[in-house]
Formats: sequence, C-alpha cells, structure tokens
Amino acid sequence: MSKLLALSAAFAGLVASSAIADETEGLVMAYDRQDGIVVLEDKTVWQLPPNIDIPANLGRGDRVFFEFTFPGEEDGMTEITAMTRLAVALPADTDGGS
Repeated sequence: MSKLLALSAAFAGLVASSAIADETEGLVMAYDRQDGIVVLEDKTVWQLPPNIDIPANLGRGDRVFFEFTFPGEEDGMTEITAMTRLAVALPADTDGGS
C-alpha cells in the first residue's frame, strides 16, 4: 500500500511540474517586425521568439494561430512554439464576397 501511495505522489508531482501546451488564434491588429511583437484584435500581445518561422509579409487582418507552452495558470506563458498564418487579409479595396 505504501508503494502505491509513493507512486501516486511521484506521479502527481510530475504532472504538477510539467508544462502544458495550449493554442490560440486571432486576427492581427498590429505587427512590429523589428521587435517581433504581434497584437491581436482581442488586444493580446505576443512576443515572437527568434527561432520560429514568421511569414515575410505578415500584416494587419491576417488570421494567425499560435501554439505555446506555460507552466501553470498563475505563471503565465513561457514560450511560443509555433505560429501559422491561417488566412491572408484582403486588400482594403477588394470585394471578398462569394
């Protein structure tokens, strides 16, 4: 019984200390190429690490998808692991109707 309790405690500690993966998506409101900062329309600010691929022509209105990890709810995000552009914004004078 004590081995089972010890194993359960060890597993709980492992789960509590591991990072959790998450994801989000949104429309780009602003992109600062020099500082690597993306602001989405929901006003969230994302600092892009230098080791991920960023589309050369990323811009306002593009829909992006971020994958990131964080250690827990109270510690905040630790690392963006990937960014994908899901859709390119249409130019302002384009009719995107179907």
